[in-house]
Amino acid sequence: MNAITNIARRRFIISSATIGSGLAIGFDLSLAPAFANTASDAPEIGAWVVIQPDEKVIVRVVRSEMGQGTITGLAQMVAEELQCDWKNVSYSYPTPAESIKRKAVWGSFSTGGSRGIRTSEQYVRKGGAAARMMLVQAAAEQWGVSPSECEVQKGVITHKPTGRKTTFGKVAVAASKLPVPTQISLKDPKDWNIIGKPLDRIDNLSSKTNGKQVYAIDLKLPGMLTATIKESPVFGGKVKSFDAAKISNLQGVRKVLQVGDTAVAVIADTFWQAKVALDQLPIEWDEGPNASIQQADILKKLEEGLTASQAFVGNSNGDYSKVLAESAQKVEGTYFYPFLNHAPLEPMNATAKWTPEQCTAWVPTQDGEASMAAVVAASGLSADKCDVIKINLGGGFGRRGAFQDYTTQAVRIAKEMPGTPVKLIWTREEDMTQGRYHPIMMCKLTGTFDAQKNFTGLHMRLAGQSILASVRPAIVEQNKGMDPVVFQGLAKKDLPIVGEEATLDYTFPNLVIDHAMRNTHVPPGFWRGVNINQNAVFLECFMDELAHTAGKDPVDFRRQFMADQPRSLAVLNAVVDGIGWSKAPKKGVFRGVAQMKSFGSYVAAACEISVKDGNKIKIHRIVAATDPGYVVNPAQIKRQVSGSFVYGLSALFEEEITIKNGAVIQKNFDTFGSIRLAQMPPVETIIIQGGGKVWGGVGEPTICVAAPAVLNAFFKATGKRIRTLPLKNSGITLV
Repeated sequence: MNAITNIARRRFIISSATIGSGLAIGFDLSLAPAFANTASDAPEIGAWVVIQPDEKVIVRVVRSEMGQGTITGLAQMVAEELQCDWKNVSYSYPTPAESIKRKAVWGSFSTGGSRGIRTSEQYVRKGGAAARMMLVQAAAEQWGVSPSECEVQKGVITHKPTGRKTTFGKVAVAASKLPVPTQISLKDPKDWNIIGKPLDRIDNLSSKTNGKQVYAIDLKLPGMLTATIKESPVFGGKVKSFDAAKISNLQGVRKVLQVGDTAVAVIADTFWQAKVALDQLPIEWDEGPNASIQQADILKKLEEGLTASQAFVGNSNGDYSKVLAESAQKVEGTYFYPFLNHAPLEPMNATAKWTPEQCTAWVPTQDGEASMAAVVAASGLSADKCDVIKINLGGGFGRRGAFQDYTTQAVRIAKEMPGTPVKLIWTREEDMTQGRYHPIMMCKLTGTFDAQKNFTGLHMRLAGQSILASVRPAIVEQNKGMDPVVFQGLAKKDLPIVGEEATLDYTFPNLVIDHAMRNTHVPPGFWRGVNINQNAVFLECFMDELAHTAGKDPVDFRRQFMADQPRSLAVLNAVVDGIGWSKAPKKGVFRGVAQMKSFGSYVAAACEISVKDGNKIKIHRIVAATDPGYVVNPAQIKRQVSGSFVYGLSALFEEEITIKNGAVIQKNFDTFGSIRLAQMPPVETIIIQGGGKVWGGVGEPTICVAAPAVLNAFFKATGKRIRTLPLKNSGITLV
């Protein structure tokens, strides 16, 4: 298993080989200065770039596409350095088994934490640059000239003194036989002409809108059967007994089986037959002690954490205890953020075919290597007898990355039908009640002021779940029991765990931010944006409360504490200018603002709303600014920012997961809703390129500023502070 999930030998490799009479270049992640050139006649040798004789360029992509546009961005970076013709570019997905055979030549397969582009840009761009250098060298040798006399434009190599020309496809075979250059320089960003352009996506958006796109749930294989599954509704429960004879004679049913200790599945000719049979199957559950847990019990545990004496300090400076004792005025507010389900439109599913000699799984996965590890473990076979074929995802949002329960189940079920492909499809109800949920959290904030109403200090006490305590407990142990990711956006220093800038971008005179860990039986997970979502609500709404107490404009109050954060200040200024903050809004229209930093990006939002009857909110417009450092495809960034507001506003107004008798209450979209198209306001996106050493994320950061911006505007409109999400529980709706 270690060979799959933690490959220790991370050499920097460029593999050149003849692939269909073409050229292939590949890298791994280490970026060591030395290069190793390996030649082989085997066409399967891994590569980042494949150039065919007809000038077609295939970019090998291991990150997952789930609507965010990652594969187009990665291809743009390769094409920029390769200097090929964009219209000739396509892509393919290598498999984890291929990666293992080639000593992890493609690096990480994981797609999460907005890392798809930002943590692979270096080695992907070097792949394109190395390929270009080799192609130019091949052409120069044919002409008997120096490579320095040649230039490349759109896949055409020109010898500048004589005007002679050739194309990539014509010299690809010769180039593949050359030694790989040991020194590779990348283009200066000012010289980019493909990176930074709003180029068309290469994953064919039209097929997604006309229904031709094949997602994993659509997959059809010869002789395939379909299964569905039901797991103990109470987390931690087990199967006590079931009566397979009651449904064995139903139409299409092939097999009824127990899957592990916790679930029962039915295999049938069709999904509907399997579902109908499973619904009629008598199952008795051993629900265990968690069946007595109610939502009120969980809330009580969190409330106790707000005043607990023991807590992990994630950020502090000054002497908060002293200023608290000496304060002339104190402001307090307690906020709440609920459990949330990922709720992708495509429920969990995977297809597997098992024989004693080979196990292959077709998986909509955010991490092919994690899926591969699950297949190996569940199949009972060695890694060289397993593989995972990635199928496009109908939504992921973090659910299909670290959590491979659905893949494990699919393989275990397929083992019961050797040689037959079996597709496992979860029902919507199963997907809702067997999630890995956004952690539940409360936060008590206390701000202090002196007699002149100068803000003197802040204490933030977080009380709630730790994701890492459940998913990666070794990291918590290394940090002496603390989960550093809880402090996303609030931390004193960058968090290497999540590989990002996650520090607090305010400089307060006296500060304590701590966390009383209160874990529950409900399994937590990495939900799109992760902990920055609740932390932004807590901090940015309370910043407005502090500004109100100080008698200052919310924007001016923020600026007071952002002098040493020029990029944060830039996005804040961009949205307040864009919304027209300095001028009064139209009568009946009110504004709110929020800003935050996460995933290496700086984001802010300002909105305009009106409120009817005290509880019906209409959002007229949102101005959003994002600074991810560098921009690969601005059109895609605008789509991602708009999409993130759909996610953030849905959580604000509609979404929550609650517990009764140890089980999830919400079982479908009728009780776990999202905002509708008619409710979605226009989003005006401002893109700022701040540069720097860190490439920031795009798909997750702006989610977090949606809720606090609207909540702050609602206070201006009504004078009411809403500190508990979702707003539907306060009788507030979006119109």
